Amino acid sequence: MSTTTTEVLPETTLLRFATAGSVDDGKSTLVGRLLHDSKSVLTDQLEAVERVSASRGQEGPDLALLTDGLRAEREQGITIDVAYRYFATPRRRFILADTPGHVQYTRNMVTGASTAELTVVLVDARNGVVEQTRRHAAIAALLRVPHVVLAVNKMDLVGYAEPVFAAIAEEFTAYATELGVPEVTAVPISALAGDNVVEPSANMDWYGGPTVLEHLETVPVSHDLAHCHARLPVQYVIRPQSAEHRDYRGYAGQIAAGTFRVGEDVTVLPSGRTTRIAGIDLLGEPVDAAWTTQSVTVLLEDDIDVSRGDLIVPTEDAPATTQDVEATVCHVADAPLTVGHRVLLKHGTRTVKAVVKDIPSRLTLDDLSLHPHPGQLVANDIGRVKIRTAEPLPVDSYADSRRTGSFILIDPADGTTLTAGMVGESFASPEPVKDETDDGWEF
Repeated sequence: MSTTTTEVLPETTLLRFATAGSVDDGKSTLVGRLLHDSKSVLTDQLEAVERVSASRGQEGPDLALLTDGLRAEREQGITIDVAYRYFATPRRRFILADTPGHVQYTRNMVTGASTAELTVVLVDARNGVVEQTRRHAAIAALLRVPHVVLAVNKMDLVGYAEPVFAAIAEEFTAYATELGVPEVTAVPISALAGDNVVEPSANMDWYGGPTVLEHLETVPVSHDLAHCHARLPVQYVIRPQSAEHRDYRGYAGQIAAGTFRVGEDVTVLPSGRTTRIAGIDLLGEPVDAAWTTQSVTVLLEDDIDVSRGDLIVPTEDAPATTQDVEATVCHVADAPLTVGHRVLLKHGTRTVKAVVKDIPSRLTLDDLSLHPHPGQLVANDIGRVKIRTAEPLPVDSYADSRRTGSFILIDPADGTTLTAGMVGESFASPEPVKDETDDGWEF
């Protein structure tokens, strides 16, 4: 009689990371190389790429085709949409966002990096640090991405020269440090040839650091939001109509941060009403506690007015509510954002009317100086804004919570996303300027 034993695999952590860089820096090729050399590509996928590459007269497979999925991307040879890929190694699981490099699609880079714990910024070794490189570094700093990898690509085209790599790494690291990026790791690579992507390069024996994959597998991941300020944006009020659950009233949503427990005193914002958690349902079953990213239904002891868009928080850790929001934003729409612009502000599950009271400054990427009171922000500009909302909002500082400290501005006419904002974030503090704007707002 034989006994079958099941091997228990060690628990692996999850790393969310994004790629960024200028057009033709090789982002999609790097991602394809990562997937290919880590054996995360299915056979039929690789065969399809090989067929397309052969039809174009290419000798080997074009690994960029593994991520550039849109027809327009393949025809133009550029990345347009954010391509998400999921892969794993024995040491870690990964969610990768391959973001566009074209200036026109910087808005998609903001989307891809907004939830990332690490950003890989690619630089063409022949071109060095360019304006789009600086823009991507600024966005990574603005979004508080804790780890940045500088991948100096196409080293094969500069003869694998160490001085070329060293000069680019020094320039970028100095710039990123001034922005406030806490950590930069520079790696010389050739995505096309595979040097230092998954396997160490035989052509750069002067480099003693990790490969890109080695760094991705070992970088510390500290995105445990279960110990942050507890926040539950209410998405839906559940009132079953059956006789069995006639008295049931639950408030459903995904926990944005922290942990909630039965019996805990909570406050509903922006009303400020207080009560206690009577129960928590998770997947239809009662639990004693629930934490970040879990979708739950919370039952409260008191019958108080709670609706979609409200925020449930611990009473002892409730954020202040305000109608005056100051933030650093990245403007992503083609139409400019101007002083006096009437918009919709979406914060969590709540959307309110708002107006842009002032644009105190715009960041100049070349020297990180602040241009005071530009009057407007155009596509891809990063600047400070002051916004007045029609209703009070319970906002956290983005430094405390990336989920409840962020918002987007929406065009009320057509629903276009205008701006991505981070409450309280600032690269520098400009000299205070007397607010001479008209105070006769509608709200």
